Amino acid sequence: MKILVTGGAGFIGSHVVDAYVAAGHEVIVVDDLSTGRRENLNPKARFQRLDITDPALVELIRDVRPAVLNLHAAQMDVRRSVAEPLFDARVNILGTVNLLEAARKANVRRVLFVSSGGAVYGEQEAFPAPESHPTNPVSPYGVSKRAGELYAFFYQAEYQLPFVALRYANVYGPRQDPHGEAGVVAIFTGRMLGAEPVTVNGDGKQTRDYVYVGDVARANLLALESTATGPFNIGTGIETDVSTLARLLLEATGSRSEVRPGPAKQGEQRRSVVDSRRAAEVLGWRPEVSLAEGLGRTVEWFRTREGG
Repeated sequence: MKILVTGGAGFIGSHVVDAYVAAGHEVIVVDDLSTGRRENLNPKARFQRLDITDPALVELIRDVRPAVLNLHAAQMDVRRSVAEPLFDARVNILGTVNLLEAARKANVRRVLFVSSGGAVYGEQEAFPAPESHPTNPVSPYGVSKRAGELYAFFYQAEYQLPFVALRYANVYGPRQDPHGEAGVVAIFTGRMLGAEPVTVNGDGKQTRDYVYVGDVARANLLALESTATGPFNIGTGIETDVSTLARLLLEATGSRSEVRPGPAKQGEQRRSVVDSRRAAEVLGWRPEVSLAEGLGRTVEWFRTREGG
């Protein structure tokens, strides 16, 4: 199957590309390398450097005519979305519409849209949150991801372009950027391996649902094999607070880094955890990597990279 993956040089997208290539699919990667890295590119995939808002992308998709469009490219920093909502909307909303228009014109058979299982729900009313949970995002990033889902639904209803929205929980693992604003596992790991102090904001009791990137890549494979449409939560259903995460990473790294308290972040969600039973029942997907095992794999990757 021919699959075009936007954001395929990024942290999560590159793992998805690797899984597709390993399964024997023909993969085209589109990435502007603003956050993606060339070293993440799979050598068996064709690469095109393009921004997802670029009109040239419509021509590329028309020429390539992929069966599936997998949309991983995004502005993913919640804090940047708050500071620069116009930038977030340009990338995440206009970029998504540009891709959906291209998919319609090229007769793409299926769209896999990457959404957020934390940001689209906002402050949760139920724990863990099912896909039927109200969507009241409290950041422009969450708004733009929910808008992308709604545009995809429109294209499905109007043009019979089937879509799946994978609502990721907090994804972590090898290749995550330890110097970015998003990705507390990578940030803490990088600092701990450098024997630098780490900061836990607020009281450290804010929780997230941490899901390993390898499990997420497998969800993208299973989504190819199903005719089901609509949103699917991809997470573990387990809440872990930041203080506990810091303790687990200290154990995994063997570091003696000081864990310092910091001020609470404005607008940060208190609790976030998703119910992935629909993915289990419909896609046959369940998380297989425990948090302890996943953190160990992640630390080992960072340690090997630093050692290299």
